[in-house]
Amino acid sequence: MPSHPTPTPTSMRRVPVQQRSAERLARILDACAELLDEAGYEALTTRAVAERAGVPIGSVYRFFGNKRQLADALAHRNLTEFTERIERGLEDREGSWQAVIDVMLDEYVAMKRTVPGFVVVDFAGNDLVAEHLTELLAEHTGRNPELLRRAGRVAIEAADALLQLAFRDAPQGDPALIAETRTLLTAYLAQTLTHDPLADARHVG
Repeated sequence: MPSHPTPTPTSMRRVPVQQRSAERLARILDACAELLDEAGYEALTTRAVAERAGVPIGSVYRFFGNKRQLADALAHRNLTEFTERIERGLEDREGSWQAVIDVMLDEYVAMKRTVPGFVVVDFAGNDLVAEHLTELLAEHTGRNPELLRRAGRVAIEAADALLQLAFRDAPQGDPALIAETRTLLTAYLAQTLTHDPLADARHVG
C-alpha cells in the first residue's frame, strides 16, 4: 500500500535537519502533549513546555512562535501516526471498504484512549483526514476519488461529532456510541460504494 505522508506544519519556523534537533523537537511536542492532558489548552504556555521538556525557552521559540503553533505541530504529528497505524492495520485485513472503516475507527478510538494530549488536540482539522479516507476508499474499491470526496468529508464530519460525544463524559469512550458511529459510517458509505462505478464514471464524463 502506498504511503500518504502528512505535510510539515506551515506554522513551524524551522524544520529540523539534524537528528539532535529532531530529538529536541520530539521532546518539546511530548511535553506539550503531557501538559495538555494535565491542564488543558488554555493553561498551556511555551515556558511550561520548555521546562517540562528540559530545554531552554529559546529552543521552543526556534521552532514555534506561540502555543497555537505548538498545538498545530502536535496535531500534524498525530495525523502522521494515525496514517501509519491505518496502513499497518490494513496490511493483514481483507481489501474491502468496510475494512477501511473498521481500521480507521478502531485506530482513532485507540489513540483517544492512549496517546497523550490526543483528547485535547487530535488532528489539524478534518479535511486531511477526509482526504486520506477518500484515497483509501478509492484504493480498495477502484472508484474515482473525485466521486468519493463529498461522501468522505460527510462521513468524517459525522464521525467526529459522534466520537466527541462518546468521549465527552467517558474517558475511555462510550462503547454504545462508538458502535453507533460504526453503524452510521457503514450505512452511509454503502449508499455511495455499492453503486456501479462505471455508471458513475459515465455520469461524470
